[in-house]
Amino acid sequence: MALLLAAPAMAADPGFLKPSGMYDPAHYLPPPPAPGSPRALAELAEVKRLMAEATPEQIAQAKSDDGSENGIIFGVVLGPGWDLSKLPATAKVINEVTGTEGPFSDIAKQEFKRDRPWIVDPSLQTCAAHKPSQDHASYPSGHATVGYGMGIVLANLMPSHAQAILGRSAQFAENRVICGMHFRSDIVAGQQFGTIMAIRLMQNPQFQADMNAARAELSAAHLAP
Repeated sequence: MALLLAAPAMAADPGFLKPSGMYDPAHYLPPPPAPGSPRALAELAEVKRLMAEATPEQIAQAKSDDGSENGIIFGVVLGPGWDLSKLPATAKVINEVTGTEGPFSDIAKQEFKRDRPWIVDPSLQTCAAHKPSQDHASYPSGHATVGYGMGIVLANLMPSHAQAILGRSAQFAENRVICGMHFRSDIVAGQQFGTIMAIRLMQNPQFQADMNAARAELSAAHLAP
């Protein structure tokens, strides 16, 4: 990670990041546990346990989070002032993060092709519907990637709320296990990959300019110093 942090700022690019070459997931993520290995079996057991222990409220939140890969997830910790329809510069930054995450996660998922929990154990009933195209796309978690990517950027924009923001990112990612959509190592890899993505974005001059506009907007809205 030290080498990553020391990387030079990238030239402005309409796509911000090119999800290839030095962003190859094989360069940053370890492989997931081998199918049937003790670690893989332990992760499956954890999914079952967390799903069984989840309260109705936790299941409802996990189901809601399943369809909310966007900045609205932080409203629960930032309060009523967090209205992205009234914060266009901030919404633009969030959209740039979420728009970058898709290609990044797709490349990583194709690299590893890990079976989802419901493929490993067909008896699992996930908290939300899923498509056959998701069956072999467990690693890394895209929700965890985008949740931490957004969280790290927002924590830089609103440092006084950083702990609450990153706590929500962690909960958002954890809910993927509670929902039966991912294994633990998928979540950990998503945190790592989302962090890399956020750091790379924040080195981009065009993205930095957009962050400065968002920072001024958030300050005016009394959401940031």
